Amino acid sequence: MTSSPTCSPGTTGSTSCAPTRTPNLSQRLAELLEERGDVDGAISVYRQAGEASVRRGNTAVKLARLLARHDRYDDAIEVMRALADAPGGAEDWIVDVLCTLYADHGRPQDALSWLDDLKARRGKEEWELFWIRLPPMAACGRVDEAVELTRAHSEGSTSYAAEHVATLLANAGRTEDAVTVLERYAPANASTLAGCLIDLGRVTDALALLQHAHPPPPAVPTTPLWLDEPPF
Repeated sequence: MTSSPTCSPGTTGSTSCAPTRTPNLSQRLAELLEERGDVDGAISVYRQAGEASVRRGNTAVKLARLLARHDRYDDAIEVMRALADAPGGAEDWIVDVLCTLYADHGRPQDALSWLDDLKARRGKEEWELFWIRLPPMAACGRVDEAVELTRAHSEGSTSYAAEHVATLLANAGRTEDAVTVLERYAPANASTLAGCLIDLGRVTDALALLQHAHPPPPAVPTTPLWLDEPPF
């Protein structure tokens, strides 16, 4: 393993790095440098940590988010594209970060194009990747198409698919439609449904829903420590 500033001598005299500690220490150093205004120094720390870390994906995400915070979206996207395009790199959480960066940078169509290319290479699109395309579609003004595409998916009739659809609708200002979708699966999505009901001013309905979905635990009988009469 390539040594880094956080490596320490091992018991045998060799130099070793602790993968469970190095990322945390690197993050603390990068955050400190960023707070002091040394953004380039923070970037350098993450890049060096990524080369030495066994959890390269985590470090790349931290680097990309640092770059995005300072409006360096093109660089952030480049970092995540390199990771996602690498063999075995297109994990759902990595793809989600990449597509979110595209959308935040005003480029949702680029996110969809990348997802289309990935789907073409794999020949299919599992739900873990499919749902990631829904926010970019909404950002392109294609909410209804996204809803229909979700319903046509093999997992489109599940409660978790309904939650994604409801989120799309609610974000588009169609909260009543979101409630209609969620009510079909209640109480599976009780928290999300309650939030929508509150947004519509139906606080009493939201409270009743949550009380039904999460009833209080039964009272536990207790025995007094002191009795007025002997137990016989």
